[in-house]
Amino acid sequence: MRTTLATALLEALAQAGAREVFGIPGDFALPFFDALESSGRLPLYTLSHEPSVGFAADAAARIRCAPSVAAVTYGAGAFNVVNAVASAFAEKSPVVVISGAPGTRERGSGLLLHHQAKTLDSQYEMFRQATGAQARLDAPATAGARIARVLASARRYAQPVYLELPRDCLGEACAPVWAEPAPPVDEEALAACAEEILARLAQAKSPVLMVDVEVRRFGLEAQVAKLAKRLAIPVVTTLMGRGLLDNADAPLVGTYLGLAGTPEVSALVEDSDALLMLGVILSDTNFGVSARRVDLRRAIQALDGRVTLGFHTYADMPLDRVVAALLARAQPLAQARAVAPVEAPRGLVADEGAIEPLDISRALNDLMDAHGRMPVATDVGDCLFTAMDLVQTDHVAPGYYATMGFGVPAGLGVQAASGRRPVILVGDGAFQMTGLELGHCARHGWDPIVVVMNNGGWGMLSAFRPEARYNALGTWNLARVADALGGAGHLVRTRAELAKALATAHANPGRFHLLDVRLAAGALSPTLRRFTDAVSRLHG
Repeated sequence: MRTTLATALLEALAQAGAREVFGIPGDFALPFFDALESSGRLPLYTLSHEPSVGFAADAAARIRCAPSVAAVTYGAGAFNVVNAVASAFAEKSPVVVISGAPGTRERGSGLLLHHQAKTLDSQYEMFRQATGAQARLDAPATAGARIARVLASARRYAQPVYLELPRDCLGEACAPVWAEPAPPVDEEALAACAEEILARLAQAKSPVLMVDVEVRRFGLEAQVAKLAKRLAIPVVTTLMGRGLLDNADAPLVGTYLGLAGTPEVSALVEDSDALLMLGVILSDTNFGVSARRVDLRRAIQALDGRVTLGFHTYADMPLDRVVAALLARAQPLAQARAVAPVEAPRGLVADEGAIEPLDISRALNDLMDAHGRMPVATDVGDCLFTAMDLVQTDHVAPGYYATMGFGVPAGLGVQAASGRRPVILVGDGAFQMTGLELGHCARHGWDPIVVVMNNGGWGMLSAFRPEARYNALGTWNLARVADALGGAGHLVRTRAELAKALATAHANPGRFHLLDVRLAAGALSPTLRRFTDAVSRLHG
């Protein structure tokens, strides 16, 4: 069988770990979509708006620890997906963006082409800023090497990448794509690095292990849990790393949120004289509301293929190799101590009282205690802070980039990639952006439980500006929207109705259930209250 550029690309994507494509077709992308559909090599899930395509692919990549594909058309489609790709870049998620493009003959016609911005290359330059590697596949003779380079970058650095496909090249002959081997690692340097880390931990009075996104991105949760248990060292996640080690036997204490979190976890991190940070992004969301600055001179940072201890750095140290080297040498630390984990709130009082965000956390925790853990996709806003009070379970959220509209398509991406029924926790403002994607659930076989925290506005922004009228959105009857989209809608006003609706939703899979949860006026989660108070104290 003749190998074309299209078939070579699809096979390379599958070999790189991609298992699904989310997309929206357009004229410049039709040859790729034709090839995708006719080959059957990867399933295609079409959605309604390009940002949702990017968010779904991002979440799928996060939950599977492997690349996922977002396919769009040139210009009007690709520019629409840029924000979602920027989010994936900031939070280190290996989304492969594939965009159709004008053909090589069209580029030389001298005519302005529809969807063209400033120049024909404006789109490519835009994605150069939002992705880790890029290639235009306009020369089938060299396309294989370009595809291999770009996909290797996605896997090696857990970053989104960009492939541009001129529409008249897809059917041309192309050699199979050979995967690029991982670059060699200096074994002596790796051994020295591991031994220095362990020596630093052994000398410390209060060592702590902090885990973040790279641990999930590179599929290292089981190994890191084993390391933590062997060292007998307490473990915390960051906000961005919430949900890590949920199924692992590890001494997990809780999530570090600085002044927004629990005093026990904050003191554990901030008093540590040897904070081992595996895959931790040094962002304001992770550390911006700390009671005092974490002393990075006493921390050990393993991120982006480097390990930094104090004032020197070991270069070219992939995180998986560092963890393996530590595991091969680790022994229990004499000064290690057991720290009790922070307990998630449970026991919803199912009465006629108005609903607070903490009631939602309790209700979901009760549900998962009774029926097993479910993956959770969360948007940004108070829904994210409410999720901080959930039991530790698989969790995807835009914790750093903080883009609205992530939650619903991310939940769909989670179910497409994992086959597990998710809970989607989203505010009414974010739901208004991307919530209509639920209309695709029936034809794709998805049945999430969607909890909309409906307070008639942008609640997190209102927490900072309670007097501002511009944060008001009005109250939409979203339960009726669910019915119109083929799901089941539940209008929820009391704690008793919340418990009943969740029980009904869980007991009736097969279509999505949307709980339109009307919150008490001015209700905020305890974590958001602590966060806003901390920001006000620290920044005025």
